[in-house]
Amino acid sequence: MQVLDQEPGSAESSEWAVSVKGLTRQYTTRNFFGGVSRTTWALSGVDFQVGEGELFGLIGPNGAGKTTTIKILTTLLTPTGGEAKILGLDVRKDLYAIRRRIGIVFGGERGLYNRVSAMDNLRYFSDLYGVESGVAKKRIPQLLEVVGLADRAQEKVEKYSRGMKQRLHIAKALVHDPELIFLDEPTIGLDPAGARDIRTMVRELKAQGKTILLTTHYMFEAEELCQRVGVISKGKIVALDTPSELKNMVRDISVIDLRTYGATMEYVEALRKLPNVVRVVADLDSEEQSVRVQTPMGADLLPQVVAALPQGAKIIDRTIKEPTLEDAYLRLVEE
Repeated sequence: MQVLDQEPGSAESSEWAVSVKGLTRQYTTRNFFGGVSRTTWALSGVDFQVGEGELFGLIGPNGAGKTTTIKILTTLLTPTGGEAKILGLDVRKDLYAIRRRIGIVFGGERGLYNRVSAMDNLRYFSDLYGVESGVAKKRIPQLLEVVGLADRAQEKVEKYSRGMKQRLHIAKALVHDPELIFLDEPTIGLDPAGARDIRTMVRELKAQGKTILLTTHYMFEAEELCQRVGVISKGKIVALDTPSELKNMVRDISVIDLRTYGATMEYVEALRKLPNVVRVVADLDSEEQSVRVQTPMGADLLPQVVAALPQGAKIIDRTIKEPTLEDAYLRLVEE
C-alpha cells in the first residue's frame, strides 16, 4: 500500500498542489437553551497530498467526510485542527488568494443564473474573478466550444437540460484559467451520455496539465479517470494508492455477476449464508436486476448460486469477473 507522501506518478515529490496533514473538523449541535447537546467529528485526522498535474480521486460512503474535506480545501469551511495548504497557501490565512487560483464544480444545478444566457453567465463570472475584458472576450467563446454549448450560447439557461447545465458549470469553473480544479460529484444525476461527455472533458483537462481533485460515488469512474485514489471512511483516509494497487487488496476473490429476473431479498440473504461467500451486493429495484457475489471459489460456487433461486426466478446472464475497485472499496469501508 502506498504511503501518503510517496511520489505520485509523474509529479515531483516536492511540488504539492494539495497538502493535508492531521485535518480535523468538529460539528457541535446546541439545544434550545444554547447548551451543547452533541459533538460530532466529521474529520478525525485526514492526511493526503495531491501532486501538481495529478488527477486524484477521493471516494467514500455518505457521511464519511468527503464533502467536509472539499469545503475546507475550497475555503468554504474552517478546519478545527490540522493543516491544509492549496498551492502552498494556507486555507485559514490565504482564502482570497486561493479562490483566485482554483475552480470548483459541484454536482447539481445550483450556482447558475437561469434567466440569462450561458454567455451572460460566463461574462458575469469572468468579471467576478477579475479577468481582463479582452481576455474574457476571447476565452468565453472558446470555453463554450469546449463544453459543447457554442450553438446554444445565447439561450437562457433555464431551457438547458441538467447535463447542459453541468457542462456550463465546468466552463464557469475554467473562466479564470485556474491551476487546480475541484470536481465534486460532477456526473451525479446525469444520463449515461451526459456523464460520458463530462468524463471526456475531465480527461482533456488533465491532458492540458490541470491538477484535478475528483470526488465521486461511482467506482468505475474513479477507476477509469484517477491516477491515485484516497478512500475516506469515518473521517479518516483508510487507503491511498493507484486503482490497480487497491484492487490487489481483493485479488483473493472472484466476482460472480448475475443479471436476474424475479430475484428477492430472501434469495440475497440465502446467498449470504452460503459457505465461502464474502459479500453479496444486489440491486433488485431496477428493471434489470443485478446480483454481485464475491467469493474465493469463483465458478465452483455457481451450482449453489443457481440452486438457491426461488421458484419462478431466473438467471438471465452470468459472468465470472476479476474484482474491481468497487470490490476493494466495499472491503475497506466495511472493515
